[in-house]
Amino acid sequence: MAKPLVTKEEIGAYIPQKAPMVMIDTIEQCEGVTTKTSFRIDANTIFVKDGILHEPGIIENIAQTAAAKAGYEVKKMGKEPLIGFIGAVKDLKIFALPKINDVLETTVVIKTEVMDVTIIDGFSYCNGEKIAECEMKIFIQKPADQNA
Repeated sequence: MAKPLVTKEEIGAYIPQKAPMVMIDTIEQCEGVTTKTSFRIDANTIFVKDGILHEPGIIENIAQTAAAKAGYEVKKMGKEPLIGFIGAVKDLKIFALPKINDVLETTVVIKTEVMDVTIIDGFSYCNGEKIAECEMKIFIQKPADQNA
């Protein structure tokens, strides 16, 4: 397996979320409109109950993958990660719920970016099987120097 672009030890510098809300471990790919992350679920993961990661955790994982792309891009410019807010989730389909020690592999593809709104398609996989997909509208709070 190739070395990730950003490791678990480094991920906190790329996303605004802090423990216990961190729902991604690594950035595997970030090029063009596509970003891929991975996340190993452990027993202390928020949204885990009875050994299973529930729906809010999957949704947050997709949103944090989108945040990781924004953070990766601004870190290349020497700036801090941007804060984003989920504005809407559309066409959410969850096919399965992952368990402790499963690894989520999530892909986000940007469909549209207009002003401070980004619309993405998100896909989560576990053990090679698609477990979730959705479209998400994310509002990104841009730094003051980018609003001019």
